[in-house]
Amino acid sequence: MPTLRFVGRPFEGFERALERQMDSFVNQCDEDVEFVRDHRPLPEIHEELIETGDIADGTYDLFLCLSDWLPASADAGDLHPLDDLIRSNPPSGWPDGWADSMRTLVTYDGATYGVPYHDGPELFHYREDLFENVAEQRAFRGEYGRPLSVPRTWAEFLEVAEFFTRPEEDLWGTVVAALPDGHNNVYDFLIHLWSRGGEVLDDTGQPAFDSDAARDALTYYHDLIHEHEVAPPESVDLESVEVGQFYADGKAAMMWNWAGFGAMAEAADSDVFGHTNYGLIPRAKTENGEHTSLTVLYGLTVPAGSDHPELAYDFIRHATTPESDKITTLEGASGTRFSTWRDPEILRTNSFYSVTEEMNTNAVNTLPQIPEYVELNEILNEMVESVVVDQQQSPSEALSDANRRAEALLE
Repeated sequence: MPTLRFVGRPFEGFERALERQMDSFVNQCDEDVEFVRDHRPLPEIHEELIETGDIADGTYDLFLCLSDWLPASADAGDLHPLDDLIRSNPPSGWPDGWADSMRTLVTYDGATYGVPYHDGPELFHYREDLFENVAEQRAFRGEYGRPLSVPRTWAEFLEVAEFFTRPEEDLWGTVVAALPDGHNNVYDFLIHLWSRGGEVLDDTGQPAFDSDAARDALTYYHDLIHEHEVAPPESVDLESVEVGQFYADGKAAMMWNWAGFGAMAEAADSDVFGHTNYGLIPRAKTENGEHTSLTVLYGLTVPAGSDHPELAYDFIRHATTPESDKITTLEGASGTRFSTWRDPEILRTNSFYSVTEEMNTNAVNTLPQIPEYVELNEILNEMVESVVVDQQQSPSEALSDANRRAEALLE
């Protein structure tokens, strides 16, 4: 009896959805199949499987791969290209069932290495009950001389965050995931960079983030916690899931975070159930400022050392059908197909999907699709950590050092 061995990050939404999808796959198979799942923290997967190349050593047949890592793993030959399998037996609705931004993130150097399974993008979440409260509106106008409204710029965001920061009531204006794990802390910096008109790499592929836009971005991010104190001090120890829970517990008025964490806020046991709405992430009020977002995804891939690549691909096809993608969403993760984003049942229970398609097709940025991105990401991670967590360097010093390291990396 063949055994398909899976590895991916721990997350209840993934685990519940995969259990259902694996059970239904076994029930429809002509032969007996067994699954073994290994859910490991992201830093462990990165250090022990990605950096070493051991993801391809034959231990695993299925890998729920973060799109940050896919170019390096593909370039190293650690992932099985799926193009021949897709041509002979494509996933249901391939390729038009997914947005271009989704398919791009599972592609490297013209080859396809996975099928999208779980997606961002990052959205702006806010407490509609606070913004619509008449007493709050009156108090805000009295203090700031303008109506209380959903912020469109980072300057407006800061005013609103200051207004709602009430530690004595266990309420903060915002909360951020600044834990130096190389994920949301880096993504937050990039969102602030892009929303100010900055860029990571220039048109020639060289580092371009030692810039005025980047200094403004990193300074603003630092100051939310340490200068303005509108984000709780524990933000430096929180990752994205914990931030989503912090917001769902009613402790923050606003946040930008992954769309899927709207499911936490809209769960029946959430303290903000029925009180959350969504919109565009603010931008800098400058000539080059723009509303932007970031998306990364988790794609189902086949490690190069798999003993059962065809069977693993059969499961990938099964787990990414419209029906399975809806299961992924209903179990607490975020589906990646147009059919899920447009599904009336999904929209009734997860209203953030009403803006997901727009963000993924019009306003979304992605990380540089280069094999060196894993190393570049670590440079950015250490830069943000130095300024925001350890406070050992000024933004200017940290950006200059990081840009030099990135230039050496990409020579």
